[in-house]
Amino acid sequence: MEYGLIGTIQVVALILGGGLAGFLLGRYYYQTTIAKRDREESAEARSILEDARAEAREIVLSAKSEGIALRQEAEQEIKEQREALLQEVRRNDKRRASLEERSDRLEQREQRLSKRQSSLDKRSNELQQAHEKQMAELERISQLTPAEAKELLLQEVEKAARQDMARTIRAIEDQAREKADESARKIVAWTVQRIATDHVADLVVSAVPLPSEEMKGRIIGRNGRNIRAFEQAAGVDVIVDDTPEAVTISCFDSVRRETARRAMAKLVLDGRIHPARIEKLVADAKADVERDIKEAGESAAIDAGVHGLRPEITRMLGRLRYRTSYGQNQLHHAVETAHIAGLMAAELGANVDISKTAGLLHDLGKAVDHEVEGTHAALGAEVCRRYGMSPAVVQAVASHHHEVDQETVEDVIVEVADAISGARPGARRESLENYLRRIKTLEEVANSFDGVAESFALQAGREVRIIVKPEEVDDLAAMQLSKQVAKKVEELMQYPGQIKVTVIREMRAVDYAK
Repeated sequence: MEYGLIGTIQVVALILGGGLAGFLLGRYYYQTTIAKRDREESAEARSILEDARAEAREIVLSAKSEGIALRQEAEQEIKEQREALLQEVRRNDKRRASLEERSDRLEQREQRLSKRQSSLDKRSNELQQAHEKQMAELERISQLTPAEAKELLLQEVEKAARQDMARTIRAIEDQAREKADESARKIVAWTVQRIATDHVADLVVSAVPLPSEEMKGRIIGRNGRNIRAFEQAAGVDVIVDDTPEAVTISCFDSVRRETARRAMAKLVLDGRIHPARIEKLVADAKADVERDIKEAGESAAIDAGVHGLRPEITRMLGRLRYRTSYGQNQLHHAVETAHIAGLMAAELGANVDISKTAGLLHDLGKAVDHEVEGTHAALGAEVCRRYGMSPAVVQAVASHHHEVDQETVEDVIVEVADAISGARPGARRESLENYLRRIKTLEEVANSFDGVAESFALQAGREVRIIVKPEEVDDLAAMQLSKQVAKKVEELMQYPGQIKVTVIREMRAVDYAK
């Protein structure tokens, strides 16, 4: 028991000693670990602190350098602003000095002007007094009131001014006319010189020659059967009169008349004249004429250098081959007008294609003017519009006789080309009756104006000379009268080319020796 207790005590003592030793060892280990960790943390803290101090030093240095740079920049900017301000102050000082100097000069000038104004006022008063004395003296001498003298003076001044105005206007018009005439002569002469077409005035032949007088009876036939059949088939009138060895074909339609002429010539040549043969030959002649019309239109378009025309237009153009105006063949006239218009357009810088096309088609309405009511210009424009011609061509065709307003230079070129072709020597023949009527109308138009003493139509109606009364018409009114007469002639008369209007004013002093 005693040994067991001792053993137990020893065991307990060993356990207590082991526990104490473990506790002491654990405490030592803990203290050692904590001390090591504290040393490591202290070293890390010192390292962080050193890094922070180094970074702080760098930041301080950087801030100091930036502050120095900003201060230097601010000082430089302040220095520049100070210099600019000083310059502005110096400029203002100079400007103030200049203004003061100018103000001094202005004051001096005002003083001089004031002295001069006083001198002028004094001089004006003296002149006014002298003028009043002169007016009083003039009234005493002339026995005229100031109003009457003023009216007389104004009349003299107006008369002198009108004469000066007339001389100035005449000089300007003469100068412009000389330049325009010179340029126009060059263009027209050069254009006509280049035209090489044949100028033939073809008349529509309506007389058919016969081999003998016996043929007239065969043409008439038994009881007039043959001639009635021919007139019905051809749509013409056949006149069998006393004209030896010839019959006359009459019809307002030149194409039908040409068809009848050809059919009659074939009948006479064939000798077999009866209604059936007449109908066949008339039909053949119609086909031949239609073929010739088509070929003539195409040939005219090729000769004029106009391409792209529709067949309907070329056919109507070919019909002009059998149409004349004052003895001038209309197809030849159309081709000639196209050539002239094209050359003038090229010389003036206008559209050559439009000018040539409108020149070729300007009288297209004459191919149908006997079938449809209206002027040939309006009808031609309507045909061109219907078959798709350009608006510029339609406008030029419609305006070549001023039935509508001319809008482009091509419109004027077509009109001028038409006048040149129709007015050149030999182009047209005019009957004596129409010529005398035109001359008489021209003189009547001139005599219808106030102040005209007499008038004379000269140069086959190409010029009219008007003698005016000098006491009623002065120089300026004479110039205006020539323009008014020319305008009225344009409105009332139809004529080829142009008419020159010359107004003559002369003053004659007459006295008698007794």
